Amino acid sequence: MPLREAVASLPVAAEDRTGYDREESFGTWIDADRDGCNTRAEVLLDEALQAPEVTGRCSLVPGTGRWYSWYDDQYVTSARDLDVDHMVPLAEAWDSGASAWPKVRRVAYANDLSDPGHLVAVTKRSNRQKSDRDPVEWMPDQAVHCHYTADWVTAKLRYGLSVDLAEKRKLTELASGCPNAPLTYTPAP
Repeated sequence: MPLREAVASLPVAAEDRTGYDREESFGTWIDADRDGCNTRAEVLLDEALQAPEVTGRCSLVPGTGRWYSWYDDQYVTSARDLDVDHMVPLAEAWDSGASAWPKVRRVAYANDLSDPGHLVAVTKRSNRQKSDRDPVEWMPDQAVHCHYTADWVTAKLRYGLSVDLAEKRKLTELASGCPNAPLTYTPAP
């Protein structure tokens, strides 16, 4: 579905943070394939432009490896300087419908490696600036607004999450300035 049509299809609902507790609601990073690497490490290994040294049970050696943080156009040479960001932050997902999911689905959401746009390695600074904000309150560098908008909308559609009215207006405005490229996604289980 083209980007603008995808934005138009997002359901609008009021957001509600009642009962949200990050760890209690979504758990922590897991090692789904039991290879010793948790979700964070899997993302860092997958997105590395230059693979870091790995020791023991998936411990990334500081100062090795190289990554590109597309939110802020920065190259990073230590995994310690990176966070793994949920495109749609956990609190935003909770506010937008995840509060009604069983915990097992929320844990799956927090650790979903099946869509490369869902979890992204970015500088700690950019991730902390973003925090749990939606596109009304935070956007990455101007040069990647269209990329970010497409990934945000894809995540919302993939998980059947709603948007609030201000978010819908902002996404509509952003999409109007972007190529109307098709978004492809598989609905999450």
